[in-house]
Amino acid sequence: MDDISGIPGAESWTSVEPVLKGWSSDRKFYVQDQAGRRLLLRLSAGNTYHRKQQEYEGIQRFNGLDFPMSRAVDFGLYGLGEDGEQSVYMLLTWVDGVPLEECLPGLPPEEQYRLGAEAGRILKQMHMIPVEEELPHWEADMQSKILSRIREYEDCPYHLEGDQQVIAFVRENIGLIHNVEKVYHHGDFHIGNLLYTPEGKIGVIDFNRWDIGDYAEEFYKLQIFDRERSIPFAAGKLEGYFGGPPPEAFWKRQALYVAYTSLYSIKWSIPYGAADIQDMMDRCRLALKDYDGFRRYIPRWYPGTGSNILSKRLK
Repeated sequence: MDDISGIPGAESWTSVEPVLKGWSSDRKFYVQDQAGRRLLLRLSAGNTYHRKQQEYEGIQRFNGLDFPMSRAVDFGLYGLGEDGEQSVYMLLTWVDGVPLEECLPGLPPEEQYRLGAEAGRILKQMHMIPVEEELPHWEADMQSKILSRIREYEDCPYHLEGDQQVIAFVRENIGLIHNVEKVYHHGDFHIGNLLYTPEGKIGVIDFNRWDIGDYAEEFYKLQIFDRERSIPFAAGKLEGYFGGPPPEAFWKRQALYVAYTSLYSIKWSIPYGAADIQDMMDRCRLALKDYDGFRRYIPRWYPGTGSNILSKRLK
């Protein structure tokens, strides 16, 4: 257990329990204090201070919106380790709810679609916050990043049948990333970071991967995570965001992001072991099937799902 005695207000905490869920390198704890407040405590190394400060400020930016989410409470440095370095703490409000990825498949299809549409509308709110930063080289940097990650996949020891067609698709369509609309990203907006609140709403957590980029880039994890658990939710998320079926320009860039991340996720998973490598390879195979080897840019699972089978269009 970390020594948390140096965190302001820690003397009033009556319960501190580890939270083991998630991929983040932060140490996370559920905290309850004498006043009955429930909080999330995130701890990280002192050398992450400036990055975590930006994360905290990003959370404060999103906190101006009105939906259930983690809200900023306190942030700073505390303690003094044997190496003479302090650690970083971040306190956020605790969001009540059941992990959406656990409960979603058991809900009626219409409710899955409704929650997806609500999630899409929440994401749209986040993307409507005006971006203050100037990013004149973003497109060139993003193209370079994608091509670099494709090379990393090519150099890794794990490969899929049909991957050359995917690689060709990425290289032929990299120019689609040109003069795109930049938005503030949540950075990891999928069912693994969403909650089903006691009021039947969507709650949003884990903003630690926020950044700025193409609005379409925010959706590639819809293919990797959301579509796997609930096609109605995935369709609803798209239609809630766009107020109907997505435009063609979105689908084309979405296919590009799905193609490169599907391959790169295999290389990314290597440090986590054989089970995670196999999991990502299976997800990549599913993407290849959905996109017909990336000979199409609208996945097979989408047409008709949200619009015809489930959808009583939500007003």
